Amino acid sequence: MKATAAFRIVGTRSAAHFTYHPTTLNTTQVQSSANINHPKLNMFQAIVQALDITLQKDPSAILFGEDVAFGGVFRCSMGLRDKYGESRVFNAPICEQGIAGFGIGAAVGGLTAVAEIQFADYIFPAFDQLVNEAAKYRYRSGNLFNCGGLTIRAPCSAVGHGAVYHSQSVEAFFAHCSGLKIVIPRGAYQAKGLLRACINTPDPCLFFEPKILYRTAEDIVPEEDYELPIGQAEIVRPGKDITLIGWGTQVHVLMDVAEALFAKDGTECEVIDLQTIVPWDVDTICDSVSKTGRALVSHEAQLTGGFGAEIAATIQTNCFLNLEAPIERVCGLDTPFPHVFEPFYMPTKWKVIEAIEKVLAF
Repeated sequence: MKATAAFRIVGTRSAAHFTYHPTTLNTTQVQSSANINHPKLNMFQAIVQALDITLQKDPSAILFGEDVAFGGVFRCSMGLRDKYGESRVFNAPICEQGIAGFGIGAAVGGLTAVAEIQFADYIFPAFDQLVNEAAKYRYRSGNLFNCGGLTIRAPCSAVGHGAVYHSQSVEAFFAHCSGLKIVIPRGAYQAKGLLRACINTPDPCLFFEPKILYRTAEDIVPEEDYELPIGQAEIVRPGKDITLIGWGTQVHVLMDVAEALFAKDGTECEVIDLQTIVPWDVDTICDSVSKTGRALVSHEAQLTGGFGAEIAATIQTNCFLNLEAPIERVCGLDTPFPHVFEPFYMPTKWKVIEAIEKVLAF
């Protein structure tokens, strides 16, 4: 019943499960009037620009992965081999463990290594290298050695037809391992700034790119080099009635919900893009929940063991006396990612609206 009512609020349902909400830059985010009129870039173009700047500014930077020399399966390295040569932009064998291991060795040797795992679903053969080597290199050597120049990029999350091996969200697996930073952008502007920050940070980073946003996400992206802070969430939409927390594509689902509920009855949802999974911004989240008294966390990864559980536990510990209702989680189902049943698996706006109504009525 509530899902049907939500459908009437939002209007005609399209093929995509969300509407993209572009980033609006203010004057402090744009350094020159020329960039105010800069053409919009989609997310894969913004990533190409970030990698181009990296290779241009840092002569030690190398870019590699399966099909990377040809532009990548999602075109995120288009033209870079021709511009910088095959010694700096090159293909790797179809061996994710080897890609990660080579990247670790290159970073330990002093290079800036940016490796691409063609799909996040196939990062698991590299799990041992990333968890037991990259994450622990600095710690086990007593800070004598490190592989802080390593960034692993990987397309992640649902695209509408990816099924079991091309739709997974894997951030929670790596969040349990100290020593890795994990970042997930929600759009083109964030992708460029956060990727540049990952490449320049002195720690190994996993940069997961929601693949459905490669061409859906379109923002004004300044041409100059810029970074966005790792470990800082962003309040995308202020509100006073409930805090909605997400990352990647799911931020746009939450924005759809916030707009729909405000149009329906004036409910003011505060929407927060976590941006960084590790280290995550506890202060921004808890300050918001202390204000609103209610919280909902939503992510595409399955419910059990998802990173939303960590956020919910932290909110409960820090905001217990401010909570007016139990914390809700709206996530993927505890199944392998399905194909024809994807609409049932996804944490859609309809599921989120139903959960919010439950929280507000508590």
